[in-house]
Amino acid sequence: MAEQNFIDYVKICCKSGDGGAGAMHFHREKYVAKGGPDGGNGGDGGHVILRGNRNVWTLLALKYRKHVSAGNGDNGAGAQKTGKKGESIILDVPLGTIAKDVETGEVEFEITEDGEEKILVAGGRGGLGNAHFKTSTNQTPRYAQPGEDGITSWKILELKMLADVGLVGFPNAGKSTLLSVISAAKPKIANYAFTTLVPNLGMVKYRDARSFVMADIPGIIEDAHKGKGLGHRFLRHIERNATLLFMISCESDNIKAEYDILLSELEKFNEELIHKPRVLAITKADMIDDELKKWITSELPDDLPHLFISSVTNHNIQTLKDLLWEVMQNHK
Repeated sequence: MAEQNFIDYVKICCKSGDGGAGAMHFHREKYVAKGGPDGGNGGDGGHVILRGNRNVWTLLALKYRKHVSAGNGDNGAGAQKTGKKGESIILDVPLGTIAKDVETGEVEFEITEDGEEKILVAGGRGGLGNAHFKTSTNQTPRYAQPGEDGITSWKILELKMLADVGLVGFPNAGKSTLLSVISAAKPKIANYAFTTLVPNLGMVKYRDARSFVMADIPGIIEDAHKGKGLGHRFLRHIERNATLLFMISCESDNIKAEYDILLSELEKFNEELIHKPRVLAITKADMIDDELKKWITSELPDDLPHLFISSVTNHNIQTLKDLLWEVMQNHK
């Protein structure tokens, strides 16, 4: 059910409100035969607005709402009365939501803070009434501006998870098992690849009542940067994690080669990812002896912090927390 409810990509058609027309009107009252122009301005059309909400974690509410329309502005009236502004539509989205234009694919903005509001599609401006055009040489302007039309535009909303630590690894590397042990999260766990199809977040308790957020990212595969195996949908979640915890099973034929493939996929997707602090956890360490651990260590890069862990026996789990906390503090 959680996988069905977690929606991280939607495409919606947004229509902002039309601006109201300015009024062409002249002042008339008893004993005033030829009053001056007093047409008011039209009201602005409503915007379509995105608002960050830390209590929302998915784009599910927008999955079946393909068309979003804001209200039109009212026309101006005599006595220089400005028309009422059109009602804006505010869409609550999770933190980490980015907005893109469908046609160009260009990223327009990103929502990162609770309560942050940004206009997705701006409403049309209201037209000016004829009172605005009165001059010393044109005392009775008999024209007013029409309101601007609203904008109809298709937008893509994508969600990137926000976490302190993101788990990176091939499918079935033990990421979900670690998250279930190290936090209160209950991700789906099974002995086959691609058990995890959506990111899972867990709050990890640390010493002295401190804590940090860990994200279990679905497993990536070689050529994920080309979109293989839903690679783009999985890789974009890694962009919003401060520290990366690479996880490779000790059952791997070549741990160093597997680590290089993972790092290469991140670099090809977004070069900035390789500059994030990273730690390597070699999982299922209860299955190997100390001699094999020494041999594996000799094959790893000297500047890569690493640990042998076992989520089943809790081997080095607290040490892993300490290492992650140290890395996070050093790179703040």
